[in-house]
Amino acid sequence: MILEKKMTEFRIETDSLGKVKVPKKKYWGSQTQRSFENFKIGSDKIPIKLIIAFAMQKKAAAISNIAIGNLDTKIGNQIINVCDEIIKRKLDDHFPLSVWQTGSGTQTNMNLNEVIANKANENLGKDLGDYDPIHPNDHCNLGQSSNDSFPTAMHISIVQSTNDSLIPSIQKIIKVLQKKEREFKNIIKIGRTHLQDATPLTVSQEFSGYTNQIKNSLKRIQVSCDELLFLAQGGTAVGTGLNTSNKFIKGFIKAIQIITKFPFKESKNKFESLSSHEPIIYFASSLNTLVLACYKIANDIRFLASGPRCGIGELIIPSNEPGSSIMPGKVNPTQCEAISQVCLHLMGLYNSTFFSGSQGHFQLNANKTVIIFNTLKSIELMSDAINSFCEKCLDGIILNKQRIKQNLEDSLMLVTALNPKIGYSKSSEVAKKAYNENISLKEAVIQLGYLSEKEFEKIINPKKMV
Repeated sequence: MILEKKMTEFRIETDSLGKVKVPKKKYWGSQTQRSFENFKIGSDKIPIKLIIAFAMQKKAAAISNIAIGNLDTKIGNQIINVCDEIIKRKLDDHFPLSVWQTGSGTQTNMNLNEVIANKANENLGKDLGDYDPIHPNDHCNLGQSSNDSFPTAMHISIVQSTNDSLIPSIQKIIKVLQKKEREFKNIIKIGRTHLQDATPLTVSQEFSGYTNQIKNSLKRIQVSCDELLFLAQGGTAVGTGLNTSNKFIKGFIKAIQIITKFPFKESKNKFESLSSHEPIIYFASSLNTLVLACYKIANDIRFLASGPRCGIGELIIPSNEPGSSIMPGKVNPTQCEAISQVCLHLMGLYNSTFFSGSQGHFQLNANKTVIIFNTLKSIELMSDAINSFCEKCLDGIILNKQRIKQNLEDSLMLVTALNPKIGYSKSSEVAKKAYNENISLKEAVIQLGYLSEKEFEKIINPKKMV
């Protein structure tokens, strides 16, 4: 049997470097095609959320250029219409570029410009690649540079993704943790420090620590998002604003506010906005505190649920799937493991982002594509992992009250309550005797003659110790 290989049809485009073969039905042009061919590195593509944010940036630029008389209304409206198609994800297949390209994102900026120009010209009945009457640089990139447009799109995409997916997921886990606090309010358990028995607390108190970790992480993320509202647009190549104007910038800011419904503002210093990305690093650092909090919570829960008979066994987690291919009836803390692995991965991405932010040379940080890829990927994975963890594990946790009671009663650290009555040294002696002879604290303190049974029972009351 002979398989026929479908041949791709091409059109020929010409740029400053010569002729380029571009797939006939694709809206991208020569610069996109060159990047596509030159950077066949891995499978990571520029995130579609950045493309959508970039389309918003192009739309706002067109609106501003029309308003100040720099762009013909008919041409500008065609640009706006195509931007709306991109925003609605009707043209996803026309953005093929790798993350691992030029660090300024210039090729992705041109990908947008070429797709918008070609699609707009096609809508006017023109041939792809002719760029008449709408040109990628002269019209779609009017008053702009990759060096200010790309970081502008970076900020827009992070703010949108954070508000659309990350913050709702954080609010969800806070809600579930608060629910568990109420459920576990009066259940007293033994505390643990250094992985050793400590003094008692309630399960509710333990979970309140988790809740507050997440709440504080949310506050940090929200505060860091405020810095991302300042946009680089208007700095053009190096921050001076060559080939643009203050009128364009003001019109752009007003338009992007309307398009996104977020209170974006003009950067106070565009030299900083092009050459460094501390606002994104600040955001990534804030997000990393959420990662650390979720990692701690997931680990605590899987340790507390260990067993069911030979571990701590104080929590019972939902049985979602069989845990072993060889051991029948085994149930593993898979959701804890999944979110923990996400957290470990994101810690690595954070370090990559942090180091990338340190490498702004002269007037441009040329690590923009990896910074935005890491940041958007972190938002996506953390949001999904939290949602899964909440729905498939956290919300369904119940207590093994019998095991909690047993562990509490067996603990030697209840002896701490004796300190004010008999002193630290005698309390230590009581604990040591109870441990070495495998007897209760009550038996030990009575045998040593330090307290009567009645006195001991009056002092050792876990309810008073929490």
